[in-house]
Amino acid sequence: MKPLFAIFFIMYLVTVMGNLLIILVIHSDSRLHTPMYFFLSNLSFTDICFTTVIVPKMLANLLSDTKAISFTGCLVQMYFFMAFANTDSYLLASMAIDRLVAICNPFHYDVVMNPRRCHLMLLASCTISHLHSLLRVLLMSRLSFCASHVIKHFFCDTQPVLKLSCSDTSSSQIVVMTETLAVIATPFLCILFSYLRIIITVLRIPSAAGKWKAFSTCGSHLTVVALFYGSVIYVYFRPLSMYSVVKDRVATVMYTVVTPMLNPFIYSLRNKDMKRGLRKLRDRIHL
Repeated sequence: MKPLFAIFFIMYLVTVMGNLLIILVIHSDSRLHTPMYFFLSNLSFTDICFTTVIVPKMLANLLSDTKAISFTGCLVQMYFFMAFANTDSYLLASMAIDRLVAICNPFHYDVVMNPRRCHLMLLASCTISHLHSLLRVLLMSRLSFCASHVIKHFFCDTQPVLKLSCSDTSSSQIVVMTETLAVIATPFLCILFSYLRIIITVLRIPSAAGKWKAFSTCGSHLTVVALFYGSVIYVYFRPLSMYSVVKDRVATVMYTVVTPMLNPFIYSLRNKDMKRGLRKLRDRIHL
């Protein structure tokens, strides 16, 4: 278990330090005080919270012989995991809307994406996500568990916990699938619609250089969206009967640990503004 502990410990440190660096760079450079970077800094903060809900407990379990968690602790972990995961999803949708307005309606960008509206979008993202989590946890708390209490996962996720219940979970599965579809599919469809509009607009640009410049501002965001939603859709949009311990754990690690770790690299290595901000921060520290 020690090699596995070392791998996930290093990944967790990289995630926390990388996302903290993104937040620090954005807040220290006044030229990055724009809607896109406002959402990016909040995405980085959410990613730190997201992984902190799961990884420290997982690391403790890797070193412990008991590997136990109370039922209340399980529900608390489930609540905050879903709250931060869904906030991530809505923030990605907000960033897609920001790119849509910037490319398709640039002359009204400052009016449409004003600070008040950006803060309202952030508030709505957090509120919807926490209400969703509260509903899910209340639903899970009503189930009975009278057989095995061994969760075949590295944290308290919905599918493995439902597998343990000796109650009739058919109605719970329908509710879970329905509200998961509503909460996750809504921002995902918003992202698809935004990029469909962006592609149509960019294809009308006559010069190849103009097209490349427009698309380049979306590259980092699209990479993160593909990594996040690819694994989320695989894990959650399937019947409980198709749940696979090994495959689902690998897919879950992808969006709970790997994607938050890669976000800082994706946004800093493929973004000229972030590179400039990093150099500015480095020079300021040297002084």
